[in-house]
Order: sequence, then structure tokens, then C-alpha cells
Amino acid sequence: MSDAQQRIDELVKGNEVLLFMKGSASFPMCGFSGRAIQVLKACGVEPKAIKTVNVLDDAEIRQGIKEYSNWPTIPQLYIKGEFIGGSDIMMEMYESGELQKVING
Repeated sequence: MSDAQQRIDELVKGNEVLLFMKGSASFPMCGFSGRAIQVLKACGVEPKAIKTVNVLDDAEIRQGIKEYSNWPTIPQLYIKGEFIGGSDIMMEMYESGELQKVING
């Protein structure tokens, strides 16, 4: 496992709600990342409870997370160590009530 993969693995396993995104929760740097934060807030997740990783700060993480999850796009949400998906999947799960169950479950 590469250094980047190991760092990603530790982040995924060590945080309840983890979002790999462009920018930060307070300053998203793309529309999809901003929407992901809004969906989490709408689910009742406190902004302080969301651990975010700005992939723009680290090229190894930006590429490595795509390999780690086998998912080509960012943002990527992990809850309790499980990969959930990107902003479109988050939105669909939120609208069906499934995301709230995963977060609160």
C-alpha cells in the first residue's frame, strides 16, 4: 500500500463522517462539493462533525482517493468507514431518507 493509500485508509477508518472534497466545508471550491456539504447539513450533521479533506491541497490524495474507492469523481463521502458515493448519490439517498438512516444508524 502506498503512503497516500495508507493515509487515506487511516482517515477513512478514523472518522465517523469523512468527505473528500475540493475546498473546505466553509469554503467549497466546486458546486458538487458545496452540494455535498449542504446535503450533510440537511441530514442534521453538525458542520464541526464533518471531517473534510481538501484534495486540491495534495495531488497524491486527489489521485489516491479515486484508486482507493474505485470511484472517478470527487467529492466522496465515507460514513463509519464505508464508501457512500459522490454528490449525486448523496442527493438521491437524502431524498429517499436513506442517507439520514446511514448517518444516524
